[in-house]
Amino acid sequence: MNASQNSKIVLITGGSSGIGKSIGIFLANKGYTVYGTSRNPSRFSDFDVFTLLQLDVADKDSIASAVKIINQKHGRLDVLINNAGAGITGPLEEIPEEEIIRNFTTNYFGPINVTKAVLPLMRKQGDGLIINVTSIAGYMGLPFRGIYSASKAALEMTTEAWRMELKSFNIKMTNIAPGDFATNIAAGRYHAPVVEGSPYEKTYGESLRLMDEHVDEGMNPDEMAKVVYKVIQISEPKVHYKVGAFMQKISIVLKRILPDKVYEKLLMNHYKL
Repeated sequence: MNASQNSKIVLITGGSSGIGKSIGIFLANKGYTVYGTSRNPSRFSDFDVFTLLQLDVADKDSIASAVKIINQKHGRLDVLINNAGAGITGPLEEIPEEEIIRNFTTNYFGPINVTKAVLPLMRKQGDGLIINVTSIAGYMGLPFRGIYSASKAALEMTTEAWRMELKSFNIKMTNIAPGDFATNIAAGRYHAPVVEGSPYEKTYGESLRLMDEHVDEGMNPDEMAKVVYKVIQISEPKVHYKVGAFMQKISIVLKRILPDKVYEKLLMNHYKL
């Protein structure tokens, strides 16, 4: 879709599917010039809703190349949406260390390195907006999703600090934390296998089934796109936004007001532990 020359330039990491694709389509239809990214855009040869650039958040050279393409073509970048992410499940005792490192590389170090790559351009132009897509799971340590919760919580806290450092450059930064959405994240996440004879065989197996149900019954990712669009229009975005079903959002409020052990009991009942 061709956008007007005066439209804002938007870069969305992980834009070939799921929430990133929904955001990209929504913004392109609103007249924004949208660039999504994929580790392998050639897999999406019939993708024509917006431009897909090659970018792997784990590869600093590919990040630099993608930002350079946008800079050479437009001389500016108005909005970065750090959306690329990966799920991971398993008992903490049984998840291989290399899988933990891989998840943090995608969910935490990746957004940091993409942000570092665009900041000189935004500082030069005197403005910009960076949206970090985190997760409601980042507000609580969820059983068998501890690494995912930790990686998203780390990005939430880093955003709180970074947005203060950027204020003097007129660069805004915010978090948007989605709950469960009906996307393909479950198919793409790393599952530690349910090991026969493991002390976690029964509890993890049951929790895994519940997690997949929640994603399958999740909200339409277009709801996330609408919130992103609204946030882009706001001159002074809030620090945190949450998008999800009522019970998911209220779980954050309950964690703030309930004693720790009461909240823990609620989670354990929910996951049948």
